[in-house]
Amino acid sequence: MALHKGPDQSDERALSVNPFFGEANPVGGMTEAPPRHRLPDAPMAPSSAYQLVHDELMLDGNSRLNLATFVTTWMEPQAGVLMAECRDKNMIDKDEYPRTAELERRCVAMLADLWNAPDPSAAVGCSTTGSSEACMLAGMALKRRWSHRGSAPGARPNLVMGVNVQVCWEKFCNFWEVEARQVPMEGDRFHLDPQAAAELCDENTIGVVGILGSTFDGSYEPIADLCAALDALQERTGLDIPVHVDAASGGMIAPFLDEDLVWDFRLPRVASINTSGHKYGLVYPGVGWALWRDKEALPEELVFRVNYLGGDMPTFALNFSRPGAQVVAQYYTFLRLGREGYRAVQRTTRDVARSIADRVAALGDFRLLTRGDELPVFAFTTAPEVEAYDVFDVSRRLRESGWLVPAYTFPPHREDLSVLRIVCRNGFSTDLADLFVEDLTRLLPELRRQPHPFTRDKEAATGFHH
Repeated sequence: MALHKGPDQSDERALSVNPFFGEANPVGGMTEAPPRHRLPDAPMAPSSAYQLVHDELMLDGNSRLNLATFVTTWMEPQAGVLMAECRDKNMIDKDEYPRTAELERRCVAMLADLWNAPDPSAAVGCSTTGSSEACMLAGMALKRRWSHRGSAPGARPNLVMGVNVQVCWEKFCNFWEVEARQVPMEGDRFHLDPQAAAELCDENTIGVVGILGSTFDGSYEPIADLCAALDALQERTGLDIPVHVDAASGGMIAPFLDEDLVWDFRLPRVASINTSGHKYGLVYPGVGWALWRDKEALPEELVFRVNYLGGDMPTFALNFSRPGAQVVAQYYTFLRLGREGYRAVQRTTRDVARSIADRVAALGDFRLLTRGDELPVFAFTTAPEVEAYDVFDVSRRLRESGWLVPAYTFPPHREDLSVLRIVCRNGFSTDLADLFVEDLTRLLPELRRQPHPFTRDKEAATGFHH
């Protein structure tokens, strides 16, 4: 892990400034370039400061061509206007911004209804900065419920999950001193096996995490089968293990495209669910949502009631101050699209993913692991007969055309498998998909002429942020 550190001052270099950026007045004039790593001695004109920052950011990748990220990269202009109007509102100041707080409450109610809570009015939930915070909150609730059940002195809690979980779950276990018990991948199974998960459970298991949409390959984990395995475990042993569904992506896909799939609060063992509003919830980062099926699933002592800025405010969050703009944008999107609108957007996105997957397979150089049939995401690797190049070469060459496509190696027990992954999102149109396939097709002849994969000459570095 690399943390940002202060630069070596001996390496300090001034920024290069175009004189045209400067202005005639003494404060705004560019008589000398500003420093990079310490505060300038004097202010500069806003237009000059803007231009300096703007020009440096041009070297970033184009977010619309970033096929690695699940995060929303396009919204309607009206949503952008609303977000700009709310960027100065602190989400925590609910007494000062009661209508923003009301929109948050409505979003929770809408999600409870969407996820088939037995009594949507009894479900509890909150907005978060993203799914990572939502998972932390869900994990805290699971651990507190376990502690209420009573345990032997010195007992260490554990959490069962597949090895394919997002890294936030490993962080949770590290930060909250919970043993992570992970079900490894086996063969062509790239996510959790329900029976194997049940076998890892004991009296100190706080819960099992099921993933509705693995980031490794876009596949859904079998949540209903997982609950059935835990039902059978309870019949044999008396152990009552709750399930949390990490639906960071699938929670806003399955309700619209896979309505017959039972994964949510229809399963009595599912205690909580999270999703990312800034992924397939179609909102700019960062906003997530955490919901519990009822008040019993969220221990009351975890909810703080603060007399803050004039009002009694219940809050359950790791962050305190954060902008209300994304919550407003989420409500706008729910209102704007409705069920039919979301269904149309997500269906189109899945259709694009399936189309690209079929065309990649038709090239003959690749083998598909998934086809975009669940999340609008698919993973593929080079065909067995391809020896001149590997997935890391493909990722590197695609980047030359502006496409950001991650190449990465799978975790235990499939470290032998390296893949490329394509994430399709709203805004990644059929036209862009055509351009992507054209660029991939064009670079293949040159890759085929390589003497061997370049990554054999140096350590392969993954482009995958998991």
